[in-house]
Amino acid sequence: MSDQSVNGSGHTEPAFVDIDVATRRLMAALDALERAVERRRDADRDEDELAARIQALGADRARLADELDGSLVRSKRLERSNREIAERLDAAIGTIREVLDAGDMP
Repeated sequence: MSDQSVNGSGHTEPAFVDIDVATRRLMAALDALERAVERRRDADRDEDELAARIQALGADRARLADELDGSLVRSKRLERSNREIAERLDAAIGTIREVLDAGDMP
């Protein structure tokens, strides 16, 4: 005897047809669910990678901000030193002029 019941007219019984259709629909739904789960895994993996990149960018930003702060401090220190040296040079030039002017006097 076969798995399908056949009525007197040679047609397959509706219950078996319904089960076959339902089984195919269930398989299609399970395939769709499996694809959705895989897409979700990929999305979660992408989110994790993005979060790691954002964290790395934040660390780089903090490091660069520290370096910039240090550079600004050094720059201000160099500007101050430059002004002091310019003032000393001006004073030295003034002293040399005074000496030269005093040497020119009879």
